[in-house]
Amino acid sequence: MNSISYLSHLSVDNVIFGYHNKQLKVLLMKLKDHGYWMLPGGFVKQDESILTAAKRVANERTGLDQLYLNQFKTYGDPQRNKDSRIDKEKVYNSYVFNQKEVNIIDSYFVSIGYYTLTEFSKVEVKLGPVDEDCQWFALDEIPDLLYDHNQLIKDALIALRYHVDHYPIGKKLLEKKFTMPEIQALYETILEKSIDRRNFSKKIMKSGILVKLEEQRNIGAHRAPYLYTFHEEKYAEALQNGIASFF
Repeated sequence: MNSISYLSHLSVDNVIFGYHNKQLKVLLMKLKDHGYWMLPGGFVKQDESILTAAKRVANERTGLDQLYLNQFKTYGDPQRNKDSRIDKEKVYNSYVFNQKEVNIIDSYFVSIGYYTLTEFSKVEVKLGPVDEDCQWFALDEIPDLLYDHNQLIKDALIALRYHVDHYPIGKKLLEKKFTMPEIQALYETILEKSIDRRNFSKKIMKSGILVKLEEQRNIGAHRAPYLYTFHEEKYAEALQNGIASFF
């Protein structure tokens, strides 16, 4: 019997967004012996905060620490844990929970939804205890997921698009040095819309989170855009307090 104790009826579900080369994807896991996909998630240990649990789940799948996480919604419908496509008892035999402590078969769980941002080309995807597979999916290729997880992705994307207009992103999604077109492409990919170049540059520089470097990147004939990096202190402050809307 595993000595770790878990909270009853409480779990976290992670919508792990990955960005690379103007693509936004979501990390999904496939259950062993069932062939159905779902979001990575897990139960909360007695000795950890909900945020710590969400960080643990993200780390277990990506192998990365210091990821950007944001809580976006709580799910508590009694019907949310019912899905006729799977045999839950068979699936969760891989778990080592004390059944008296966490009734994973008959009960439903209140789930705290977090979205996570990472650069997916840097991730070495890892399998969890009930995973047969774990892969990145483009937003327009996401299959019919178990439970209410398709709705979780929709809600997470709405939250992400709201937050990028009021909080900085990019520190975990771009290289240490980047061009203005590269950070603009990141915002356009997430928002799925074009942004006026001059207006974007003016507003993001006014926010103070970027530092223009005396370096240029030669990308072709007569094309050598300046490089930028994030101002560490102002970026951290903006994560806490927000910034004026970009758009």
